[in-house]
Amino acid sequence: MKKLTTSILLAGSLIIFNGCQQDIKVKAPSIDINMQTVDYKSVKFISDYKSIALEWQSVKSPNAQGYYIYRANMQEDGIKFKRVATLENKYITHYLDKGLESNSKYSYGISVIGKNGVESTASRSVVAKTLPNLQSVSFLTTVNKLPKQIKILWRPHESSAISSYLIERTSPVTSKWEKIAEVKDRYSVEYIDKNLGDNDVYMYRIKAVTFDGIISDFSTMVQGTTKPLPNHIGKLESTTNLPRKIQLSWTQSPTKDIFLYNIYRSSSADGSYTKIAKARAGDNRFDDTINEDDKIYFYKITTVDKDNLESDIKEISPVMGSTLSKPRVPKITLAQIQGNKIILNWEASDDRAVSYNIYKSVKENWNSESKLIPNVTGLRFEDPDVVRGIEYRYSIQSVDKHGIVSPKTFEVSQMLPTIKNIPIK
Repeated sequence: MKKLTTSILLAGSLIIFNGCQQDIKVKAPSIDINMQTVDYKSVKFISDYKSIALEWQSVKSPNAQGYYIYRANMQEDGIKFKRVATLENKYITHYLDKGLESNSKYSYGISVIGKNGVESTASRSVVAKTLPNLQSVSFLTTVNKLPKQIKILWRPHESSAISSYLIERTSPVTSKWEKIAEVKDRYSVEYIDKNLGDNDVYMYRIKAVTFDGIISDFSTMVQGTTKPLPNHIGKLESTTNLPRKIQLSWTQSPTKDIFLYNIYRSSSADGSYTKIAKARAGDNRFDDTINEDDKIYFYKITTVDKDNLESDIKEISPVMGSTLSKPRVPKITLAQIQGNKIILNWEASDDRAVSYNIYKSVKENWNSESKLIPNVTGLRFEDPDVVRGIEYRYSIQSVDKHGIVSPKTFEVSQMLPTIKNIPIK
């Protein structure tokens, strides 16, 4: 008892705290050993997570003015006491010591404040222990594979004192936890973490908060994953031999919930791709109709699932397709006059040619007239429809079975000479 009392008295020479928890300087205590002290048997306490409430029987002495409360943190300071409160009314019989550590032992002594700045010896100490910190929710889980979001679910806390839940998040790429939400009300037991990426992984934990601001320990940690983008289609093929269209065919994506395919086209492999069509999930062919011959395009096809997630077009290698090219130009091998006809011979430069177009141009004086002679199936053309003294120009086109024509040959020209009149003698 003597040793403990001495420890309490020595506290007067330290920096100590008043009832408002503010730092103050005090003089060394002046002890009146004859003053009535608080009966330690009357000191009762009630412990909470972060506070301890003290109660004692008041001192009846007419010299009593109030009380000093002394405290020692037994985990950190042993029996080294500090004055933590000054109660300036002897009829006060309660004190709430707040801001403590949970699950910690504290020792308290109470002395009586007398007149002229003296105080009694401290009461025998009373040891109290704060409650173990509030536990978090007992069950926490996540709902995974949602598009760009993760749903977090937990069981309501068993304590009716809970007012809200604090949700924290981290990821495998950082060691830092961040608070992302506070969910009000004890029975609100879900939170959806939105605006996330695709196939992202996050870890979550929860702390419960009471109405008077007590924060629980962390819950167990749970992991959640957002939905990945759908898999790409299989092999994509395109044609190069169809007239004025490019046909695409592909192997369907292995992703089960594919809703449709988006078809993109560009005029260059590394150019900007424009969406030109959609195909249903069950389709694996598309015809791109193009009103040009020998037209080259590059294609990419993305997959879109039922949640409207689209596979990354940047990860797709383009496939080139083209419309059927024009037949090659025939080669004129003969252009001459035979009798009253102009004769043309030529060679077929392309096996695709099934007929030829002959373009005949007539120039007389200042007038010019052109005429198309189609569907010539041989490699020779005889033109008897000519007039002497007029120049005729000819060019030839190959025509394939689809009606696709080659460029024209260079023009060749012929003219039947006029017949001079011979005078009759």
